[in-house]
Amino acid sequence: MALKTKGIIPRTWRLVKRIFIFLFFFQLFYILILKWMNPPITLTQLGSLFTGHGLKRDYVDMKNISPYAKLAVICSEDQLFPDHDGFDFKSIEKAMKHNQKSKSLHGASTISQQVAKNVFLWQGRSWFRKALEVYFTFMIELVWGKKRILEVYLNVSEMGDGIFGIQSAAMHVFGKPAKNLTRAEAAMIAACMPNPKQFTIKPMSKRVATRYPWILVQMANLQDDDEIQALIQ
Repeated sequence: MALKTKGIIPRTWRLVKRIFIFLFFFQLFYILILKWMNPPITLTQLGSLFTGHGLKRDYVDMKNISPYAKLAVICSEDQLFPDHDGFDFKSIEKAMKHNQKSKSLHGASTISQQVAKNVFLWQGRSWFRKALEVYFTFMIELVWGKKRILEVYLNVSEMGDGIFGIQSAAMHVFGKPAKNLTRAEAAMIAACMPNPKQFTIKPMSKRVATRYPWILVQMANLQDDDEIQALIQ
């Protein structure tokens, strides 16, 4: 019996190592191929479908997205997006200090972090998931680059109840493709994030009504920034 047990442990360890090696190379291949191919499905999208919120999405290329939409999400979600390497450490520090003193939790995720979470991971606040988010954020910054990260963000982010991506949001709310969004319409969609199930445009929630004018001001302030212009054109 002891001999059998001794034989099982090495075999189990070899199997576990092979599984980890396979998963490691598989995720590297998946990261690389998503530099050009859109994610077939994400865990967040599956969760929306299976919990009864539905799944509406329609991926589009950057050339078919209004520059106003690109500018609006940068101004709303991550104004330092062109400058950082995936992490805004000052915002993270501020959020941590706030969360230590308040029951209302503040996040400090960059666009890159949100893409890493939405494409490769699941929703949640565990330290294990956060560690994986750091890894995938580093990798997409290294492999994809800013423009591709922004493109994926605009295609996979939830922008309405069960509505994923700027194209689906534009068609659902305004009845027009994403490339034809006006400055104000783009700001309204950006204002729905990060809780599009509650922050709605039609009917317009208080959050959207107060936030989208602020986003418009930020768009006017940042639209001439050279690095931002390079991303949105």
